[in-house]
Amino acid sequence: MNSEVQRAAALLSAGELVAFPTETVYGLGADAANPAAVAKIFAAKGRPADHPLIVHIPDATHLERWAREIPPEAHLLAEKFWPGPLTLILKRHPDVPDAVTGGQDTVGLRIPNHPLALELLQAFNGGIAAPSANKFGRISPTTAQHVRDDLGDAVTLILDGGPCQVGIESTIVDLSGKRALLLRPGMLSAIDIGRVLGRVPLSPDDPLAPPTVRASGMLEAHYAPRTPLVLMPDDSLPIALRNAIVQKERIAVLATHPAPFEMPQVIWHVAPAEPTGYAHDLYANLRALDALGCDRIYVQKPLGQPWQAIYDRLKRAAAGSGAFV
Repeated sequence: MNSEVQRAAALLSAGELVAFPTETVYGLGADAANPAAVAKIFAAKGRPADHPLIVHIPDATHLERWAREIPPEAHLLAEKFWPGPLTLILKRHPDVPDAVTGGQDTVGLRIPNHPLALELLQAFNGGIAAPSANKFGRISPTTAQHVRDDLGDAVTLILDGGPCQVGIESTIVDLSGKRALLLRPGMLSAIDIGRVLGRVPLSPDDPLAPPTVRASGMLEAHYAPRTPLVLMPDDSLPIALRNAIVQKERIAVLATHPAPFEMPQVIWHVAPAEPTGYAHDLYANLRALDALGCDRIYVQKPLGQPWQAIYDRLKRAAAGSGAFV
């Protein structure tokens, strides 16, 4: 076994924080059964205490340690998509600390699909509570360097597993009620979930939806750069940029095509034109554009169901940056 993984497992057992890669983003991990260790996550991130965490587990046999009244749908989805970018919200086991659940009667669980994360979970042989390893509300980290930039000495050890493969956070499905409810879209789509369950999960705004539980990534403002970010329909970009040039503003642009004309005050970045590649690069691109010190970031507004999860992140990033969508 990797000696760094062994060290990480020992640090977790001692109540310390360890950052580690998953296929989605880097997580800031603590022993989920240790409230004092979990409290360090909130302190390091500046995260509100009532905002629940996701518990990462080694395999599906650990479900019963963290959840009760586990419905058949949970086992179906776990068998199909775990390890993978899917978080299940279930009724919590009585022993799960309030610090993990935000005081709710539910807990979020998943098995990440990254070899280093799985090795760590097997070595630790327990649940690791792990939100994204960055300051609360800011752009999520998809490399070890992003974690160092954001958290510095607040984390005892960072396991470097290279860039994250998926690049945005997991899909969250609430199975604690009578109907499956999609709380957070991800690259695993509602259609993918529906193929396994026999019907597509409800969205929170559906009239049939049960009361929504709090879950990671559901705040209106999240994933935000410090530079104001504006989502812009593609056909509105040229006019907006000309106006910005007249105002002598420096603008960074993230779009899926080259610039339509030469613009000296505009830094134009071309992103992948398909959702998988776009999601993989999204947070790294936003961090790079944020570091330029421009007046604003314009992002071409994505359209269509395959882009749902990406649009969700960008909409919240715009709100968190203080700009208008």
